[in-house]
Amino acid sequence: MNRFAKCLLVAALVAVVGMAFRVSWNAQHDVARTVGADETAAFLYPFVVDGLMALALVATLVLTGKDRTFALRVLAGYTAASLVLNYVHGLVPALRGGEARMQLADWDPANWALVLLATSLPVGAIFFGSDLVAKVLHHRAPLITDQDEADQSVTNRLGSGLQESAPEEAPAVTEPPAPESAVPAPAVASEPVAEVEPVKSAEPPVLRPVAAVESGPRRATGRVPQAARTPRPTRTPDELMAEARSATADWFDEELTAEAIRKAVRTSSANGRTLRDALKSERAERAVSEAEAA
Repeated sequence: MNRFAKCLLVAALVAVVGMAFRVSWNAQHDVARTVGADETAAFLYPFVVDGLMALALVATLVLTGKDRTFALRVLAGYTAASLVLNYVHGLVPALRGGEARMQLADWDPANWALVLLATSLPVGAIFFGSDLVAKVLHHRAPLITDQDEADQSVTNRLGSGLQESAPEEAPAVTEPPAPESAVPAPAVASEPVAEVEPVKSAEPPVLRPVAAVESGPRRATGRVPQAARTPRPTRTPDELMAEARSATADWFDEELTAEAIRKAVRTSSANGRTLRDALKSERAERAVSEAEAA
């Protein structure tokens, strides 16, 4: 997909989301006016509910693991709440306009539940929105351990060995020996023959092809023996970070490069880049803390 098609797709998505927000805004505005919000609060109420839905959707694209599951639950919860408010607004015609306070349902327990839902959504948006933003800001890409790199390199070597196979060649055809005659040849008296110089032929000698001896294809050996594995101990991400922090304690900010950190702790290039970003982030936070303390 080219860049123009991607831009067109994003523009169409923004247009659809904007129209959907406008349709949902009317229902949430009227419900907010009905439960006691003033005109300004009722105007901002849809931005709180649907805005947190958009924030949770972006967080699911960044976070991983349990944090991503939490963001999906927030997205599902606020989507369901917005659906309930739109359903109630469409079910009760008197809510349209939201000029006076009234019950959202004829049954008192249902009315209490709907009022609790409508009034708790802004408070939940403050809590869940702040938590999601904090998780996104403190999210870091997982480090690749040395054992993972060793296993990956062994897998690559085994895969390349299985793919390399010698082409099969047809066996060389040997000529059967000439059968010996059962009747012995008669003896012929030898006559003196004059010596004749051999005539050198101008044609080059004929070279007969000989089949090359090829070794058979290598077969997979299964698990790599312990003696063939790397003697370097496996380090966890925390241990890598501690070694990098200790090795670069007296470095200047300009010296914090991925290649220099990789050589200092003897790790991969991917880990070097991740450690560089983490160390720079720590130094920036430390500088801000010292500035605030001063």
